[in-house]
Amino acid sequence: MNNYVIKRIGLAILTIVIISIITFFGMNAIPGGPFDSEKATSPEVKATLEKRYNLDKPIVQQYGIYMKNLLHGDWGVSVKTGRDIWDTMSKSFMISAKLGGIAIIISFILGIILGCLSALTRNKLPDRLIVFFTTLMTAMPSFVLATLLLYLFCIQLGWVAVWSAKSHSYILPVISLALYPMAYITRLTKTSMLDVLGQDYVRTAKAKGVAQWKVIYKHTLRNALIPVITYLGTQIAYIITGSLVVENIFTIGGLGQKFVNSITNRDYTMIMGTTLFLAIILVIANLITDIAYKIVDARITLE
Repeated sequence: MNNYVIKRIGLAILTIVIISIITFFGMNAIPGGPFDSEKATSPEVKATLEKRYNLDKPIVQQYGIYMKNLLHGDWGVSVKTGRDIWDTMSKSFMISAKLGGIAIIISFILGIILGCLSALTRNKLPDRLIVFFTTLMTAMPSFVLATLLLYLFCIQLGWVAVWSAKSHSYILPVISLALYPMAYITRLTKTSMLDVLGQDYVRTAKAKGVAQWKVIYKHTLRNALIPVITYLGTQIAYIITGSLVVENIFTIGGLGQKFVNSITNRDYTMIMGTTLFLAIILVIANLITDIAYKIVDARITLE
């Protein structure tokens, strides 16, 4: 286990370095710069700004300076606003993490429950209703769902505000974030449950008169959760760091919205900061997922 974790951490660091190289050189390969869109900026002022942010140096040297500062904990400042990147990301991340954390808990719990119910009532009315609902949710794009919820509950009914720091206004963004993964988890759980229910050891347990709830919880559900855990690894990172579409529709100042704005404004330091931050979270989530396999199923070896 320890050797595996050390190897994965090494691969994670290598992955992040590769992502930083692709992102840095990719964004600089696009013609233009962060100050080209500002028409009122004179050539002298533009040259001063580029010198301040090391944009006047060769591209390889710029990357070296950025990575050196990053290793010392300096994420830099925005070339557009002059604000500290880490301070901006940490505040935005707290908003995205709160929304995403609630959404993933709801989607996981309800997805497991609905998936089990659908598997145990296969081809019956509850199963058909659940299949219809999950198919609809997985087929509907998130921006369509978020727009419908916004129009119905905010504009027509006026039950909730579009978004604010108050907890009751988190309802619609959380629902928008949670419905798709909940539907997908439901389908994964059902498929995996049906497969496990057909195994010999489950039939043997039933033949011995083991209680139904014990067969489901002890012999079936734990083994059926492995595909769900695989899916959750990337989905947790995606939801917690914020859905780009949902955050923009509900005008939430989360990390996803900051990422989109940084690309639009060609804010180089913000693009690098948010990209690497999201990559780190994704890598950590995948590592935790692999370790969780061992916890759920002791037969799995990580070496």
